[in-house]
Amino acid sequence: MSALDLTPPRPHGRAYWAVADCGNLVRRGLTHYRRQPVNILWQLGFPILSVLLYGYVFGSAMRVPGGGDYKDFLMPGMFVMTMAFGFINTATVVVYDAQKGVVDRFRSMPMAPSAVVAGRGVTDLLVACAELGIMMLTAFAMGWRPDGGWGFVAAVGLLLWLRVSLIWLGVWLGLIVPNPEAAGGLFAVAFPLTMISSVFVAPQLMPDWLGFVAAWNPVSATAAATRDLFGVPVGGGDTWVEQNAQLMSLVWPLAMTALFLPLAVGRFRKLGK
Repeated sequence: MSALDLTPPRPHGRAYWAVADCGNLVRRGLTHYRRQPVNILWQLGFPILSVLLYGYVFGSAMRVPGGGDYKDFLMPGMFVMTMAFGFINTATVVVYDAQKGVVDRFRSMPMAPSAVVAGRGVTDLLVACAELGIMMLTAFAMGWRPDGGWGFVAAVGLLLWLRVSLIWLGVWLGLIVPNPEAAGGLFAVAFPLTMISSVFVAPQLMPDWLGFVAAWNPVSATAAATRDLFGVPVGGGDTWVEQNAQLMSLVWPLAMTALFLPLAVGRFRKLGK
C-alpha cells in the first residue's frame, strides 16, 4: 500500500488567477443584471425612444446626402449612440461599488488588480451585445433591412470595438468621480458627443465649422463605417477622415483604449494610498 502523498498541490500561475478572478467578477456582474433585468431596458429606453421619434416624427423632414430612406441612415447611427452612451452606465456601476466599499474589499483580497477592471469590461461588453441585439430587433420591426454577409458581421464588430474603448473611459471616470450623482451628470458630456456627430445628420449638411468638428468626432467614424458596411448609400464627404471612415473606426477606439485602459488600471492601484 503506497504512502499517503501530503505534497501540496502546485499553485497556478498569475495568468491563471487573473483570468479566474476576471471570470468571477463577470459572473457577479451578470448576476446583478439577471436579478434586475429592468436595468438593461432602462439603458435602452432613450435610444429606442430616439429611434421612434426621429424615425417616425422627424424622418419625413430629414434629408440624406445622395437620397435614400432616412430610417436606413438613422439606424446605424442609433446603434453607435447606444454603444457610446454605455460608458455612463459603466461609470455609474463602478462608482456605486466604490462608494459601498466593494472596490476596497476587492483590493484587500488576494486577487489580480487588473481582474477588477477586466471583469467590468467583459461584463459590459456582454451587456452591450444584448443591447445591440435588442436595438437591431427594434430596427427590423421598423423596416430596416441591411445587407447581410461579412459586411454585417464587420459592422457589428466595429460597434462593439467602439464600446470596448469607451468601457475603459467609464471605469476610469467611475474611479475618479465622487458619487453616483456626479456619474449621472456625465450624460451632459455624452449627449453633445453624439449630437455633434453624424449619428442623426451628415456633417456635409451642417455649417462648415460644425461639420468639420462632427466629421472628426470618433463617433462619426464608426457611424459612417457601419453605414457603408450595412449597405446604406451615403456620400463619403469631402474631408480625409470621412473618406477613410473604416480606417478611423479602427484607429479612434484603439487610441482611446491605449489612453484610458492604463489610466483605469493605474487609478485602481492608487486607491487608498
